[in-house]
Amino acid sequence: MTTPAPQVPVPPSFIPSAPVAATPVPRALPADAVTGGLAFHRLLFARRRSGWWTPLATGALGLAIYFGFLLVVIIAAVIATFRDPGRLDSLARLSDSGGVDMGDPLLVALLLGTIALMLPSYLLASLVVNGRRVGLISSAAGRLRWRWMLQCTGVAVALSLVLSAVSLLLPSEGDTPATAPNALWPLVLVLVIVLVPVQAAAEEYVFRGYLMQSIGRWLRHPAFAILLPVPLFVLGHTYDVLGQTGVGLFAVAAGWLTWRTGGLEAAIALHVVNNLSAFLLALAAGSNPTESTTDVVSFLWSFLLIGGYVGVVEWMLRRRPLPRTLVLAPPMPMMAPAH
Repeated sequence: MTTPAPQVPVPPSFIPSAPVAATPVPRALPADAVTGGLAFHRLLFARRRSGWWTPLATGALGLAIYFGFLLVVIIAAVIATFRDPGRLDSLARLSDSGGVDMGDPLLVALLLGTIALMLPSYLLASLVVNGRRVGLISSAAGRLRWRWMLQCTGVAVALSLVLSAVSLLLPSEGDTPATAPNALWPLVLVLVIVLVPVQAAAEEYVFRGYLMQSIGRWLRHPAFAILLPVPLFVLGHTYDVLGQTGVGLFAVAAGWLTWRTGGLEAAIALHVVNNLSAFLLALAAGSNPTESTTDVVSFLWSFLLIGGYVGVVEWMLRRRPLPRTLVLAPPMPMMAPAH
């Protein structure tokens, strides 16, 4: 009978162990994300993907989606001209100067609808590139604050009515030539009421939303995010010097309101009321709402509307402050599992 050989214990240092996974490194947050909170122009850091390249990718994808939408619109317009060749001249004037005949529902729909398409293009691009929490493109609350926007709309409407009433008391420069009644004015009125709010909101989401948050991803100070998009917004409007000055003042005020309130609601409300006033007055007078020349009275009307609106909104904020920043929890180090 043989005696089994004694088993030599294996030292603990030679016991094989499972491979240790690398400890994930949490994403670093800027200092203002955890102390004070992210202002509107810095909210990109609260999204799932916020690398330096994401604004460029969002812009490129948004343009691609927008041109895809435009292609569909162009095809539909070409089909419409086959049935009415006389519309070719109207479409040519619309593409050359931006002028629109308020008596033609198709031209009104094309002018406003092609701008309104910027809104879904940006929303889809931001969702694809930046991922979840797409509501942060609207405000620091992660959504569009409808109650606040309705309050701001009421302020803008009240100021617009007061200024319009005062302007009617001023002496006119001359008799306005009588125009033939527009038989399609009810249809044009419906198009204006439905499309102008979307068109104005689309411009705010692009120029105060996308551009401000893109610049805020690279530059922290809000002055850069407020002022740098202004020239682009001015170039998008074909007015004379006085009209472009008014557009520039509006862009500065809208950018400041967006940063000050932490969302796009106040800027959208002012933009919607301003554009609705212009289109409704043009429909009533049979004129062109995108006329390239601006008289002194129109400039003063716009200046007083913008200045008065900003002042009232600031007064409302002082009475009842509005949460305008988003505080993020500091990233916690992730521990590797023990074996």
